[in-house]
Amino acid sequence: MLLAEEVLTVDTGNTTWLLVSSALVLLMTPGLAFFYGGLNRSKSVLNMMMMSFSCIGLISVLWLLYGFSLSFGSNENKGVDGGWGVNDFIGSFTQYLGFAKGTTGTTFSEFWFAGGASTGIPTYVFLVFQMMFAIITVALISGSLSDRTKFFGWLLFAAGWFTLVYVPVAHWVWGGGFIGAKWHALDFAGGTAVHINAGAAALAAALVVGKRVGWPKDTFKPHNVPFVALGAGLLWFGWFGFNAGSELTADGTAAVAFVNTQVATAAALLGWLLVEWIRDGKPTLVGASSGAVAGLVAITPACGFISPWAAIILGLVAGAVCALAVSLKYKFGYDDSLDVVGVHFVGGWIGSLAIGLFANAAVNSWITDPNILGASNGLFYGGGLTQLGRQAAASGVVSVYSFTVAAIIAWVVSKTAGLRVSKDAEVGGIDISEHAESAYDLSPASGGGSGAFALAGITTPKAPVAEVEESAPVTEKVSG
Repeated sequence: MLLAEEVLTVDTGNTTWLLVSSALVLLMTPGLAFFYGGLNRSKSVLNMMMMSFSCIGLISVLWLLYGFSLSFGSNENKGVDGGWGVNDFIGSFTQYLGFAKGTTGTTFSEFWFAGGASTGIPTYVFLVFQMMFAIITVALISGSLSDRTKFFGWLLFAAGWFTLVYVPVAHWVWGGGFIGAKWHALDFAGGTAVHINAGAAALAAALVVGKRVGWPKDTFKPHNVPFVALGAGLLWFGWFGFNAGSELTADGTAAVAFVNTQVATAAALLGWLLVEWIRDGKPTLVGASSGAVAGLVAITPACGFISPWAAIILGLVAGAVCALAVSLKYKFGYDDSLDVVGVHFVGGWIGSLAIGLFANAAVNSWITDPNILGASNGLFYGGGLTQLGRQAAASGVVSVYSFTVAAIIAWVVSKTAGLRVSKDAEVGGIDISEHAESAYDLSPASGGGSGAFALAGITTPKAPVAEVEESAPVTEKVSG
């Protein structure tokens, strides 16, 4: 607690860094929309992108109203003499709750503390930074449900999962909850809280919703590969704010996290391409883009705890393993449309376990500081299996909790408001059935009512009825 005579001032460097990082993380969600949209079929690309963009609206409001307080508040019951309390599982029901001043007298003009010291960053800035994390975590799940999900059903699922899963898990890992404070498992920027969490939910939701019509016999090809590469590039760019920004302060650890993010992602791109080259004989742009995302996922929990050489090894392993893991859906029969499980769930586990191998207090002294993180070095730095066990336990608990609750939420939504569109709407394209619009105008340039001339307000003579040939229906394979 601050003494009466102590006066804190804003650290403009740290505050600027975190504001910029917040903007970078927000950019990741439109990047995800392009990445998922390009991987999707053309007739449902807008619905896919809407699922990401809607999270920006929905989760921003919910985060301010109650998400931040329940995730990072800590004034209810912290336990006594090492015992368990309310704040081991959930944050505060009163501390922030969307107001400038809560019932405890806490104000957003105060500063956010990390490791027991003031960062010089106003609480509002930390709030908005974490808001961006919440947005993209929920949006990640949508990739497993593409081509067949009702938009209203998605919004209900997203709100329910955010409230019942993301908020408590964020508290367990980062907000003073049992995973971070009692188990001393490490997660620098979101391996467990974001990627394992979203990946487990994606698997549960995909199982409840069921397989797409024609899957896996029909071909479901990415309809726009340049969109995929553009989305991956935006994700890569924004991820520097995601990872290096999680240090909160502009210091040496932030620099290490920045470098690790770059080299691990680059190595994963190469690892994925190597698998493609050996298995399929050709490297692809979709593979390179997916490999980059796999590397970004895997380095996220470890970026501030390991050396750059270890980040390269982590990236290579993640790229290769995730390239193989995306085929698991065909073996086990679950239709994870855009490989959220194979990339985010598997990549998150790889990154989390890597901390138990490569965590190094020489990189980040907070790792072994008993007053801050209280964790151990990794196996390769003399820490034995202790930290590896902690990482496995934390990842396992988050996996089981998220999968179970997500399955329940998806089932309830499917039985009430409905989570899946009709078969006719799915085959015809859910962009039209759900949003009354389409991504591409494929009508003839010579004068259909919905062509480019009509959109510009220019009318053109219609061809005689006898001269107009009705086009044949487009098959599932062609439309993809």
